[in-house]
Amino acid sequence: MGKFMQEFKEFAMKGNVMDMAVGVVIGGAFGKIVSSLVSDIIMPLIGAITGGLNFTDWKWEIMAEQLNEAGEVVKPALCLTWGNFLQVVFDFIIIAFSIFLVIKGINKLKRQPEPEPEAPAAPAGPTQEELLAEIRDLLKNK
Repeated sequence: MGKFMQEFKEFAMKGNVMDMAVGVVIGGAFGKIVSSLVSDIIMPLIGAITGGLNFTDWKWEIMAEQLNEAGEVVKPALCLTWGNFLQVVFDFIIIAFSIFLVIKGINKLKRQPEPEPEAPAAPAGPTQEELLAEIRDLLKNK
């Protein structure tokens, strides 16, 4: 049991596992913030624009509820709540877009402008006068 615990401790304390744990916790908190943004700010605005429209109320009743003689519900209605599904998809799109913007911002902060590589200096060659003098000397020696 001691070796197992030692292996588990080594695994759990690796940097990438700890980073992932922190990411999961921050991601959960971020998800709650964005969910609140959607349900408390964006959806009421959409409701106001559309005249009080609420997606979560949209449903398709497959089977009506069954009542007994006293009028009590014996079996609740069976419904496809496609409006709620639409709301969850809308939440996902906003959360995914928000995470995209955050990661894009983080990557922009991480990126440092790389210095332009300096072009290698051309080797200094002889001047035109030096070449002419060299040609002259070679001709004299012939």
